Amino acid sequence: MKKPLTLALSLVMAFSLAACGSKPAEQAAPAPSNGSAAPAKEVTLKVGATAVPHAEILNSIKDKLKAEGVNLEVKEFTDYVQPNVQVFEKQLDANFFQHTPYLDDQNKAKGMNLVKVVGVHIEPFGAYSQKIKKADELKDGATVAIPNDPSNSGRALALLEKNGLIKLKEGAGISGTVKDIVENKKNLKIRELEAAMLPRVLPEVDLALINTNYALEAKLNPTKDALFIEDSNSPYVNLLVARPDNKDSEAIQKLAKALNSPEVRKFIEDKYQGAVVPAFK
Repeated sequence: MKKPLTLALSLVMAFSLAACGSKPAEQAAPAPSNGSAAPAKEVTLKVGATAVPHAEILNSIKDKLKAEGVNLEVKEFTDYVQPNVQVFEKQLDANFFQHTPYLDDQNKAKGMNLVKVVGVHIEPFGAYSQKIKKADELKDGATVAIPNDPSNSGRALALLEKNGLIKLKEGAGISGTVKDIVENKKNLKIRELEAAMLPRVLPEVDLALINTNYALEAKLNPTKDALFIEDSNSPYVNLLVARPDNKDSEAIQKLAKALNSPEVRKFIEDKYQGAVVPAFK
């Protein structure tokens, strides 16, 4: 009689434990919905940029993107090489610092396939000096510094030609090199240097042609300090650049839309006073 009784007691206890075990599951169940949808997961977007004006423009739209579920992280660079390399290697999602001729040149030179997402602004390229006030004051044998990357050196030479300081062979245009100079009446000595170095060597040369982002970082005002400068018809629109695999992603497209917004147009016009010109309507 003891064995059947023990079995019965065991069954009762097992049933009781099972019943007790169901209670925590009921308590762990999610609370009833109040009718509001769960918030969308925030996406982090890492974008490389040179400090001025690109990073400043990006930082101006951080809050706007945050409200749209995009956490914008801006990584600042002082050179033109690493932002493309890091996007290509997927360390960054996108970058914002360059124009189409430079992008095309880097894609070809380094075997990359980065692509334009949207154009944002133009930075008119200018010539600066601490030694003269006008271009015609340049003396025979004066030293002129220009960027050494192909797209910007050709741009600099074309601007020198437009202002009557040199003459390039016919058809050279913005693709010209120092070897294409066919007339140099003042025997100008052209020094090709890394673009970021040009503001620093300004005291050592007679004239330097400097990209506007580096001019602004050096506290130069392109509309006031440049001896001569490109007009607003410059083809060098600065771009938001990404990879083929992510250029159409929702986060990248939200960034592109924000960069072409009325708020960014006003920010550019108010802050840079013509030194940077919006390239969108």
